[in-house]
Amino acid sequence: MRGKQAPKRTLADDPKYARPEITKFVNYIMYDGKKAAAQKAVYGAFDLIAEKTKKDPVEVFDAAIKNVSPLLEVKSKRVGGANYQIPMQVRAERRIQLAFRWIVAAARNVKGKSMAERLASEFIAASEEQGEAVKKKQDVQRMAEANRAFAHFAR
Repeated sequence: MRGKQAPKRTLADDPKYARPEITKFVNYIMYDGKKAAAQKAVYGAFDLIAEKTKKDPVEVFDAAIKNVSPLLEVKSKRVGGANYQIPMQVRAERRIQLAFRWIVAAARNVKGKSMAERLASEFIAASEEQGEAVKKKQDVQRMAEANRAFAHFAR
């Protein structure tokens, strides 16, 4: 690696819910620097969650992130001319990053609804351990479990 590693930046708390995780999620949704549009989608989704489930939307958000975050993933490693899929534990920071990425991808794949509606339905499904993002997590975990025989190649 050249140079030194960039310093970690701390995010400001979210203006409505005072949580840095929500600010980070808004940043994941944002396109072309349009933060107001991303915030509108996320806050709209939270309003819909509160309306549909009669629960605190931040609790549903936390449960969804917890249910989508993977514990294991596979990384390719070349050993003696062959590529092996080696199961590795996922760092806490990357866990959240993958969860956000999978939830946003699952919401974007649905057509015909507003982004707020798509996000709300994905959050509700993920908090109940259902939905596309949870399915993606289970696929990744299953792949890691299937390749457990190659765990000894990890350093």
